[in-house]
Amino acid sequence: MKKKGLFSMLLVFLLLFAAACSADKEEGGTATDEGKTSDENVTKDEEASGKLVIYTGRDESVVEKVVGMFNEKYPDIQVENLTMGAQQILERVRGEKANPQADFWWGGTQSAMMVAADEDLLLPFKPSFDDAIAAEYKDPEGRWYGEMLLPEVIMINSDVLTPETGPQDWDDLLKPEWKDKIVIRGVLASGTMRTIYSSMIYRQGADTPEKGYEWLSKLDANTKDYAQDPTNLYLKLVRQEGTVSLWNLQDILLQSKLNNQPFDYIYPESGAPILVDAVGIVNNAKNEANAKLFYEFLFDPDVRAELAEELYQIPTRSDIAKEDMPDWYQDLDLKALDIDWAVMAEKEAEWMEHWDSNIKGKGK
Repeated sequence: MKKKGLFSMLLVFLLLFAAACSADKEEGGTATDEGKTSDENVTKDEEASGKLVIYTGRDESVVEKVVGMFNEKYPDIQVENLTMGAQQILERVRGEKANPQADFWWGGTQSAMMVAADEDLLLPFKPSFDDAIAAEYKDPEGRWYGEMLLPEVIMINSDVLTPETGPQDWDDLLKPEWKDKIVIRGVLASGTMRTIYSSMIYRQGADTPEKGYEWLSKLDANTKDYAQDPTNLYLKLVRQEGTVSLWNLQDILLQSKLNNQPFDYIYPESGAPILVDAVGIVNNAKNEANAKLFYEFLFDPDVRAELAEELYQIPTRSDIAKEDMPDWYQDLDLKALDIDWAVMAEKEAEWMEHWDSNIKGKGK
C-alpha cells in the first residue's frame, strides 16, 4: 500500500511539473507560423539531417563553395548535386514528375521557370525574404524566385582582343571581319544561349520572327563551331579556335579572375538581355524541409554579399546596400534590352526548334 501511495504521489508531481514547463514555454519565446517557438526552430535547424538532391546549372566552382558553406551550418545534411544545362533540368524534372528525384532546382532561366510553374513542376513557397525581391524577379505564386541577374554579353579572348577592338554591339557580330572567329556554346541544351538567341529574334520583332531568323542565319554564317558544353567552349577560346563568343557575365568573370583564363567581355552598346537566374523547390520533393533550408540559406544577405565578392554574382535582393557590394559591381551599368519575358517564355521553344532545324550549320 505504501509503494502504491508513493507511486501515485510521484505521478501527480510529474504531471504538475510538465504542466508548469508547458506554461513557461507559452509565456516565453515568440510563436512561429508552425506553432513552435523561435528557439525550438533554431534547434530544429541545427539538428537538420538527411539528404538534399539538387539539380543545378551552376558552375562547379560556385556549387563547391556554396554547398561547402551550407554544410558548415548543416553538417548532417548530405547534399547530392547533378550539374546540367538549364533546359536539360527542365526536361528531366518534367520527365520525373510522377516520381521526383530532385528536391531543389538551382539555376534556371526565367523562361524555363515560367514553363515549369505552368506545368505544376514547382512547389509554391513564400520564403522569409519575399518582400526583398521585386515582382519582376519572382513568380506571383512563389513557385520560383530570381537568385541573381545575369547580363548576357559578348565574350572575347583577351590575348587577342580588347574591349575596344572586339565587336561593340550585337549587329557587329554579323560583319565580315568576324567570320570564323565566333564559337558558340551548343544552343538547345543551354539556358543562357536559348535566352540570347531568343532575345535576338525578339529585338527584330516578336510578331515577325522571320527577321530574327534572318539575323541568326547571318550569325550562323560567321560561326566557326558550336561547342558541346561550357568546358569545351572555354577550351576552344583558349586555343584561339575562335576569339569571340556570347555568354553570361558572371561565368566570364569567374573564368578570368578565378581560373586565370584569357577572357574578357564587352557590354553591348544597345543593351543586354538580363537573365533572371532563378531557383525553386521541386513539387512533391522527397526532402522538402531540407530544400527550404537551402532556399533560405542561399538568399541570406551575408551569403549574397560573399558570393558577389568572391563569385561575381549580382543579387536580386533589393535590401543589400550598393556600398556593401564589391568594386567590380560599383562601375557596372546594367543597361537592359526591353524584353517581354512572358512572350519569350511562350515563344522560345518554337523559335529554338526552328533555329535548330532550319538555320544551324546552314550558313556556310
